Amino acid sequence: MRYDNITKAEFISRPNRFIAEVMVGGNKEIVHVKNTGRCQELLIKGCDVWLTAPDSPGRKTKYDLVAVRKSNGLLINIDSQAPNKVVKEWLETQGYDRVIPEYRYGESRIDFYMERAGKPCLMEVKGCTLEVDGVGYFPDAPTERGVKHIHELIKAKQEGYEAVLAFVIQMDGIHEVRPNVATHREFGIAMDEARKAGVDVKFISCHVEPDSLLIV
Repeated sequence: MRYDNITKAEFISRPNRFIAEVMVGGNKEIVHVKNTGRCQELLIKGCDVWLTAPDSPGRKTKYDLVAVRKSNGLLINIDSQAPNKVVKEWLETQGYDRVIPEYRYGESRIDFYMERAGKPCLMEVKGCTLEVDGVGYFPDAPTERGVKHIHELIKAKQEGYEAVLAFVIQMDGIHEVRPNVATHREFGIAMDEARKAGVDVKFISCHVEPDSLLIV
């Protein structure tokens, strides 16, 4: 998954979860943050960030903030739409007969329905941007929706589907994601229940550049 254009900037502040102030070429800009999570350990005054300019009609901001250089040097893609895009590209190379995004199952839309030789599979995708001491954690903010999706995967597994909870790790060198129980204990409980029910918990390692996110 690649961005058409990318611009380096300096982060100033984040007035709310949707926007940030940055310096671009000596000018202050208000940009859209493509991640509603907290990102408190990432978006620190003075850090390097990268922006893309989608040039979509009716936009209030010119740029989207999509990547940040953490204080430990790690480059992290924080675009919350990137994991699904890169997984879709990857699934289309994995020999499935059908790949359907945003599949209605139960009371939820699950990220992907796949089918191979008549065997159905559901996959829910989560993007991991939180790193502590070389380990990924999810979520960085409470997510009742995430818990609901895990319960749907457990139900699907019981009904004969293959079921996958996939964590796309949006940074290099991290190969494991643990539930962030300090932030959302219920997510950790649900993840443990999923494993016990036979849901495949998959960690998808990636290589990050300012203008790309690639599964490795």
